[in-house]
Amino acid sequence: MNVETKSCVVTGKKSVAVISQSVEYSGKGTLVKVSRGGICGSDLHYYQEGAVGNFKVRQPMILGHEIIGRVVKSDTPGLMINQSVAINPSKPCKHCKYCLSGEENQCINMRFFGSAMYFPHVDGGFTQFKVVDTEQCIPFDNALDEHVMAFAEPLAVAIHAVNQAGDIKGKSVFVSGVGPIGSLLVAAAKASGAREIICADLSERCLDIAAKMGASQTLHAATGDFSAYADQKGYFDISFEVSGHPQSITRCLELTRAKGTLVQVGMGGVMPEFPMMMLIAKEITLLGSFRFTTEFNTAVTWLANGTVDPLPLLSGEYPQNELEQALIFAANKSLASKVQLVF
Repeated sequence: MNVETKSCVVTGKKSVAVISQSVEYSGKGTLVKVSRGGICGSDLHYYQEGAVGNFKVRQPMILGHEIIGRVVKSDTPGLMINQSVAINPSKPCKHCKYCLSGEENQCINMRFFGSAMYFPHVDGGFTQFKVVDTEQCIPFDNALDEHVMAFAEPLAVAIHAVNQAGDIKGKSVFVSGVGPIGSLLVAAAKASGAREIICADLSERCLDIAAKMGASQTLHAATGDFSAYADQKGYFDISFEVSGHPQSITRCLELTRAKGTLVQVGMGGVMPEFPMMMLIAKEITLLGSFRFTTEFNTAVTWLANGTVDPLPLLSGEYPQNELEQALIFAANKSLASKVQLVF
């Protein structure tokens, strides 16, 4: 069975297009008609720079990994035609040592949607029709708001970060950097029982959104008074650094109490100086957080039952054929948090 589809592809720096392609469905896996997808920071990097880190676009590649849709055909009777599904963009190998130990996000052969890590590249989900492994399809009620359910992937990233910190019930939490992931992290921390959540950012717009997502207090990163939280070797039980900026990392170390935990979520460049002595002297536990495992299913459940309302983050939506306009708007951080494409 062949299906004609229109796909959003990047071919290099500031070079994107919507092209016609043919998708073949052999009866294996699930054919999904994609309905909506959120633009992520990696999509913006591929558009603005033609690369993410060292992974350069060398052939036309379909963008996107935050997608939902409806089933057209499936090899599993449990997935009925027209069933709404969120698509987990992770495709681990299932046989490396990390997959076998339940740590699929560390899979050494991961095929993640919309990645130029491999050649040929791994196409993403910004296309009208896509064949995926059936286990990547997480069903949800057709009556639910698609604007909400398209947040499953970024919410999964936030939930995984919270889970990295362990049990946060009753804990004081600091979140530095409240873009889309930071604000979703605020909501996830609140849902997980944090006693208070204080946020910092340079953008008043982002701070306003964080407050709507559940922050107890917000402080401007440049002009706010953090002195009370730095007193007596720090105040917060757990800090989440989500901006990747060196000054933000230092602040998190300053404000995290001795014996506390810092979870590094933001991806930044090389840090010229790291306050190693502060980490050592205060015996802070430093943890990284990367993507997600079973948290994707949790994210779908939380969005479906209203545990998290992500809509304060939704800044706009564009039809598929306005791909470049959507990317340009999404890159304007003075106006946009999360932008969705409609297929």
